[in-house]
Amino acid sequence: MVVFYLAGGSDRVSDMKLSDAMISLEGISVRYRLPQERMPTLKEFAIRWIVRGRMPYRHFLALEDVNLTIDKGEVFGIVGANGACKSTLLKVIARVIPPTRGRVRVWGRVAPLIELGAGFDPELTARENIFLNGTLLGRSRHEMESRLEAILDFAGVREFVDAPLYTFSSGMTARLGFAIATDVEPDVLILDEVLSVGDADFQEKSFDRIQRFRQRGATIVLVTHNLPAMQVMCSRAAWLKHGQLQWVGETQDVVVRYHADVKHSSG
Repeated sequence: MVVFYLAGGSDRVSDMKLSDAMISLEGISVRYRLPQERMPTLKEFAIRWIVRGRMPYRHFLALEDVNLTIDKGEVFGIVGANGACKSTLLKVIARVIPPTRGRVRVWGRVAPLIELGAGFDPELTARENIFLNGTLLGRSRHEMESRLEAILDFAGVREFVDAPLYTFSSGMTARLGFAIATDVEPDVLILDEVLSVGDADFQEKSFDRIQRFRQRGATIVLVTHNLPAMQVMCSRAAWLKHGQLQWVGETQDVVVRYHADVKHSSG
């Protein structure tokens, strides 16, 4: 199966995979339009629009001309300082947001773990949120019913299954989100700072599950500030700075270059 998106162009889709690439980004740019004034209510927005006839905006270029190919079965890391727009890049790959310019190709079933707990309703119970989140991920109720026990066990929240989510700690909510998103084996797994979720025991379980996906040939893209873990897991990495790719190569080389830049900037 080919998932294909072409921003600002045609929708022609090829159903033949012509290379080992699972992810292909060509000339990707993302530009946000940000309001220069805060509008606390819709009423105030409407009044200012009527009076002025327009709203002042500024543009922010989050990603600029990113070209990247990630192969099948590869574990690929992305490093960069806070604000480098690493999460924006992951959201483009996961098709959460479309690029302003460029072309994205992703083959297979994607499991994005970009914001653990996103899509949860705090007023609903853990059980109800499992079914809700499963629906958002495209899974049937029957499928979620068959996996309910395994999800609860992995997340370690079985005794709280009928408690509303607002009673959960942030760590419990994140563990539940991770357990749901990784309960089925994806072709492409996207991870954003999930290696530090939960306590040491849960981190070890998460690491083992990711390693099993890797051994089965899944393609994994991860963002983390845990560089030692990245160096263990990833064969290649990319360094992103201010929305631009600075270097792509072997993980050790990328980390060395990133550290040198951080040291130079802080000195």
